[in-house]
This record gives sequence, structure tokens and C-alpha cells, in this order.
Amino acid sequence: MKKYKLEIIVFLSGAIGMGLELIAARVLSPYVGSSNVVWTSIIGIILASMSVGYWIGGKRADKNANIDVISNILLLAALFTSLIPILETLVVKQLAGLIGNLIIAAILCAIIVFSIPSFILATISPFAVKIKSMEEKEIGTLSGRISSLSTIGSIVGTFLMGFVLIPNIGVNNINIAVTLILVTMSIIAREKKDKKYYCTTIILVISMILLILLGKYIFKRNNPDVLLDTDSQYSRIWVKEVATEQATYKTLQVDTGLESYVNSETGEMGAEYLRYYDLFEYLNKDAKSTLLIGGAGYTYPIHYLQKYSNKTIDVVEIDEKMTQIAEEQFGLNSNDDRLKIYTQDGRSFLNYNENKYDTILIDAFKGLNAPFELTTYEALTNAKNMLNDNGVVLTNIISSLEGKDSDFIKYEYATYKAVFDDVKIFMELNSERTDRQNLILVGIKGEPQIDETKYEEYKKYLDREVTEFETDKQIVTDDFAPIGN
Repeated sequence: MKKYKLEIIVFLSGAIGMGLELIAARVLSPYVGSSNVVWTSIIGIILASMSVGYWIGGKRADKNANIDVISNILLLAALFTSLIPILETLVVKQLAGLIGNLIIAAILCAIIVFSIPSFILATISPFAVKIKSMEEKEIGTLSGRISSLSTIGSIVGTFLMGFVLIPNIGVNNINIAVTLILVTMSIIAREKKDKKYYCTTIILVISMILLILLGKYIFKRNNPDVLLDTDSQYSRIWVKEVATEQATYKTLQVDTGLESYVNSETGEMGAEYLRYYDLFEYLNKDAKSTLLIGGAGYTYPIHYLQKYSNKTIDVVEIDEKMTQIAEEQFGLNSNDDRLKIYTQDGRSFLNYNENKYDTILIDAFKGLNAPFELTTYEALTNAKNMLNDNGVVLTNIISSLEGKDSDFIKYEYATYKAVFDDVKIFMELNSERTDRQNLILVGIKGEPQIDETKYEEYKKYLDREVTEFETDKQIVTDDFAPIGN
């Protein structure tokens, strides 16, 4: 092992460096989201930090290249990694609230929290090349081997972090583990270990432990409403208890978006737009089977199963952790015979599943941060084909009817008109047409029979139908989808 000490350090540094990129996305997501803007900011800042690290590291290595310097670098990297939990609460949360421009906020947060550890880790490779060059003459081969090891480490770190560690142990625990690994690497790398070194290392380790504990304390103090902070393979998820003047709600937050919420006392779903989904029984009196794409907290399926004893519902939810949270926090009974859950991507389900339904509900959109693959002509054609005769599709879209925030509904309305035999729009709020709100877009196949006996029950929703609406947008396709993040 001693012979390949430098190679192991380079490999692990590469793994941790790339892992920081994935950690950064999870740390920032509850405050600035996880859109392309945020990912671009993270990737750009970390790459810029690494570039400077390679350059400065190379210059420093030419002056003083020895393994003990690398040991110090690793210890310094551990120190700044231990600061991440504190910086999340004291810096990221504050900046996100103060800066209105998402790009600027994301860039500044990435710089303050992640640029320094990324810079420090990047300095290790040039030091390794310089030290090994004293032993080997073939500099090109040596440089290629070190670069390759660092890159392989990055690949392993990416897959291990994204597929195994983040969904199973969470970002907070990973941060602790990374700090410990860096400290351990530093100790192993060190050759000159005198009393001063041990004292310094012990003081720094104690400081890191205190910083990590302080970070946890500050987070809990500043976020007393967070009941659960967990990571899945897809998202960072918060379950919160939020008190309003009307009631206290248990909420499910993914990134910055409120995905589901229920009244803590009654268990009733809080989102008014979900009640529009019940229009399916008015629009098609023969409807018995329903498909919901996008489960989140499963508040609508829970409501559906309580209200309709003679109907069935299938739910497609890509994130298995969401289903687990719905069971543990929101009262979902996944063993109900009328409920079937598919842990699968929504578009994949539309493409390949051969089930037939009377109603399809699409609730996978987060404002304009929509998975474009569910908005296209091809996807909606598959949805129509999955409907029984006279079936309906109801989709929740956050948009305005007119003005600068109206593109989403206009694109989707044009696409629905191209696919379905009839299309309707309902407004959640009786507000101005330029106001952004939940709009329920309905696509109808054939001529379903309306249940007139349900008119009074749904009158207030039916009265909010948009009777005049025009669009000049073109149809959204898999090749042309100006929607999404």
C-alpha cells in the first residue's frame, strides 16, 4: 500500500471532488431549486475552482513537493468540508432569500460553500505528479496515469454517490464520512509525525466535530418546522409542520416546491386544485378506473380511496422514497386492494404499459419546471390510447392565461387540441387572467356521458371553466419542447 500511497490519494481525492458536485446540488436545492440554472452554476463554479487549483497546485509543487504537504492539504480540505452544514444555514438560506435573481444566487452560494474545498482537492494531482517525477523519468506516462486515476476516481465517486450513498445514508451523513476520510487520508499520507503534528491534528479534528455538531444545531434552530430531512435517489425531501391562520398543515417539500400538504388535524388534503380532479366523475359517469402520474405525498389517492369505494386507482411515482414517506407521514395504506403503485418514470409507463383506464390524472409538473417528456404530442397520444372509450385526461398546470407567464398553458392547449376530441380549461382561482395559478387542462376522448346528478356538487368548479381562450403557439413534440427546466 505504501508504494501506491500517492495513487490511492489521487483516486480518492478525485472521487470526493466529484462527489462534492452532487452534494452541492442537494445542499442548494431546498433554497434555490435544482433546475438547469442551478446545475449549470454548480458545475461551472466547481470546474473553475478545480482549474485554479490545478494551476496554483502546480506552481506550489514546483517550489516544495513532498508527501507531508499533501497531508496538510487533505487536512485543510477536511476542515472546509466540515463547514458545509453551517454555511448551508447561515449563508445559502440567507442569500437565497435576499437575492431575487436565481442565477446570481446560485452562483454565489456555490462559490461560498463549495469553491474552496474543490480548489484544495484539485491541488493534490500536480503535487502527486511532481513527487512521482522524482522517481520516474517518463513524465508523459506519469502525468497520464495520475490524470487517469483522478478521472477514474471521479467516475467511481459519481456513481457511488448518486446511486448508493445519497439515497441510502443521506447528504448530512456523507458530509461527516467525507470529512473523516480526508482526515484519515491525511494521517496515512504523513511521514513526519512529531508531537506538534499530533497536537495540531487532534485540535483540528475536535474543531471539525464541533463544527459539524454546530451545523446540525443551527439547522434545527433555524428550521424548527422541519420534521424530516431526507434524501432519495432523485431529490432532497423535507416534511414540515406549517401553521397558518386557518389550520396547521403537514407539508411535503421537494427542492423549493411544495408538493403535497394535508390538514394535520383532519388529514384532509390541503391543495384546492386537487379537488378539480374529482370532475372526472361528472365528465364521465361511467368512470371506474383511474391512473395518477405523480404520487408525491399521495394526498389525492388517499382522498380518492376514501371517497370512492367502487373505483380503483393506479399511481405512477418514480421515487420509491416518496411512497415510503407517504406511508409513514401522510397515512397512505399501500395494501388497499383498490390501489396499485408503479415505481416507474411516467413517460416510460405511458410508452410501454398496456393497461386501460377511464381517467388519467397528470400531476408531475412544478410550475415551469415540468418534465417536458410528459407535455409532448407523443406522450399525450400514448395517454389517449391508454384511455377507454369516452375517457378523460386531467392535468394540473401552473400558468397564467395571458401575459408573460402564459406560455405553458398556450403550448399545452395547442398540443391537447391536436390530440383530443375536446379540450377544456378550469381556473382554480377566480382571479385576473394574467395571474399565475393552477389551471386544470382537460382532454376528452370521444363523447363521455355527463353525470347531471353531480352538477350541484361541482358547480363552483364548473363555473370557473374558461370559455374563451386562444393560442398562437405550436404543438409541443419530443423534438420541440420549449417547456421544462
